[in-house]
Amino acid sequence: MRFVIVAGTPSSGKTSVMMHTIRHLLKSKLVVAACKIDCLQTSDDERYRRLGIPVAVGLSDYICPDHFYVANLEEVERWAQDQKADVLVLETAGLCHRCAPAVHDCLSVCVIDNLIGIDAPKKVGPMLSTADIVVITKGDIVSQAEREVFRYKVETVNPQARILDFNGLTGQGALALKNEILSCKELAGISGQELKYPMPAAICSYCAGETIVGKTYQMGNVKKVDFGRLD
Repeated sequence: MRFVIVAGTPSSGKTSVMMHTIRHLLKSKLVVAACKIDCLQTSDDERYRRLGIPVAVGLSDYICPDHFYVANLEEVERWAQDQKADVLVLETAGLCHRCAPAVHDCLSVCVIDNLIGIDAPKKVGPMLSTADIVVITKGDIVSQAEREVFRYKVETVNPQARILDFNGLTGQGALALKNEILSCKELAGISGQELKYPMPAAICSYCAGETIVGKTYQMGNVKKVDFGRLD
C-alpha cells in the first residue's frame, strides 16, 4: 500500500487537490482510502465520501493535533489495510509550522498557495522543507511574475522537492500528482518508520491543562523570550 501524507497551510486547498487526484487514481481501478486528521471539527470527510471511497476522521480535541497524528499512524494504516486500499491518503490539518508530518518511506505532500505571502515559504518550516512534493495552488489569480518569485522562494527552502502547479478548481495538475503517487514505493509497514523531523518538546503546565498566566504556574519545559536579541 502506498502511504501518502498531505499537509499544508490553512485554506491552501489540500482537500480539493486530493479529490481531483483521487478521481484519477480511481479511473485506474485502484482502491483509495482517505483519513482526515483535524482539531475540533471538519466537513472534509463528506467531500471525500462523495467519491465513494472509505473515509475515516480523527479529531484531536484537547490533544495537540500534531502529537495526535503521530500517535495514530499505526491505527490509520491498519484501518486502511482492512479496506484493502492500494493507496492511503492521510490529510492532516492543525499542524503548526514548527511541526512536520513527513515520515521516511511515505510520500509527503505539502500544499501551499500563492496568496499566503511572498515570505511565507521560509516561515512554514519543516512541513515544507521535508516534503517530497510541493503543490502550489491559486496560481491563476496572481501574475506570472508573482508565480515565478513564489516558486523560487519555495525552491530555496526545499531544493530537493518536486514542485507541481495545481488548479484546485479545474484539477489541472492532478494527473501529474497521480503519477508521482504511483511512482513512489509501497510501504512495508508504518511501525518503526522515522519522522523526518522531530516534534517540538513541549511538556509544560499548560500542556497539562493549566490556564492561569504567571511564572508561579509555569512548570516543566518552559522557554522565555531572549530580549537581548533586541539590542
